[in-house]
Amino acid sequence: MIFDVTLDDRTLMDTLTRQLAQHATRLTYADIPDAVLIRARQSLVDTLGCALGGRDCEAARIALSIADGAVPRRGAGRVLGTHGHATAEEAAFINTTMIRYLDFNDSWHAGHPSDILGGLLAVAGSAGADGKRLLSALTVAYETVFRLIPPTQMREKGWDQGFCVGLATVCGLGHLLGLDADRIGHAIAITAVANVPMRATRAGNLSLWKGAATAFAVRNAVYATQLAAGGMTGPEKPFEGRHGLMEQITGRFEIAPFATEGGAWRLPWVRLKYWPVEYNAQAGVWAALRLREQMAPRDIARIDIATYWSAWHEIGSEPAKWDPATRETADHSLPYIFARALVDGTITVNSFDEAAFMEPSLRPLMAKIAVAEDPAISAVFPEKIVMRVTAEATDGRRITIETGDPRGDSTNPMDDAEIDAKFRLLTTPALGAAGADKALAVWRDLDAAPDLTAAMDALVA
Repeated sequence: MIFDVTLDDRTLMDTLTRQLAQHATRLTYADIPDAVLIRARQSLVDTLGCALGGRDCEAARIALSIADGAVPRRGAGRVLGTHGHATAEEAAFINTTMIRYLDFNDSWHAGHPSDILGGLLAVAGSAGADGKRLLSALTVAYETVFRLIPPTQMREKGWDQGFCVGLATVCGLGHLLGLDADRIGHAIAITAVANVPMRATRAGNLSLWKGAATAFAVRNAVYATQLAAGGMTGPEKPFEGRHGLMEQITGRFEIAPFATEGGAWRLPWVRLKYWPVEYNAQAGVWAALRLREQMAPRDIARIDIATYWSAWHEIGSEPAKWDPATRETADHSLPYIFARALVDGTITVNSFDEAAFMEPSLRPLMAKIAVAEDPAISAVFPEKIVMRVTAEATDGRRITIETGDPRGDSTNPMDDAEIDAKFRLLTTPALGAAGADKALAVWRDLDAAPDLTAAMDALVA
């Protein structure tokens, strides 16, 4: 534990705050089943690969320039891929922008759980955590975010994923730092009332903020946790009280019981990305590749894509998605991603270079693509991912392709060999082949690490 200030007052919490805080303190590494730990390690390795792949992104560069030289005497934060430190909250922001930049990190409906790891990895070293403690903190955070997303319906109500990500970050950090339930409760309350981000971040032509919004939520969660650990108190009923979340935004809701309360484990719900695109477009890439085998792009007269509401709303409902002018818009554009895969036969991180998404010759093909919601497909989401593509050729020939549960989905998970190959692909430019293999070996054996020094150093070029 970094802080040792004792709170004198008896904390008053509403039911949800107490439930979240108690889970963060009660879960132990020994409680976690092997199958859940396997998925936790996979997400961690996948996240680190994405971070090093995005290490040079502009958002991280901007934040690094601001953080330069600001290192506190205690509780410093480690910046991934470097020996450098900054304040814990600045390091958390920088790390998370790196993780998010390629839009290649893990996902679940209305959020990216691994965004949380930018904060945990920032402070784990200065907190003196060992490998087991980091994995149990990851598990606390993931189990929390998966329980908050469905009943709050923040995304459906027009609010951004950073709200649930921030609360889960607090729970993971509180566990990592060894804070008691009272202090974690105060950190939850502060984070809840001060951070309700708008979904405008992900509308229209997307800006750099698309990849930095959850980084800001994680940064704020780190600072709130530090404040609460130091003695700051928060509102007693941020969810259920007067002017709280339930009154103002969500209405009454309850979360599913945690495994420590007799509920089911939720971490295995996590989805890894096989392709570096917004998750709803994963099935679209597979559909485009199958269509390419049967119909040449030059012969296509029209393409109709039927999908669930979230995919249509996120990546196929706005004019900007048919004319992406930024990288962030392109990796959230189903027409662009589908057309690019149809023409190139693959999607890579280079598919979102400016020369690729601004290519004039691709615009006519994109204009032939229409995207619509199918209520029947929406009805089975998020338990099942379905996308149906109907293509009509200039000679009148029609082809219908239906794809579902793409590789990386919890029902069709990537295996260790695929995750390791993805890690090497993303980290070799920074670490070299030998360095990537060394880093992979260290992080794969994280449970045995007495501290995180060697593991963090293995990520430095």
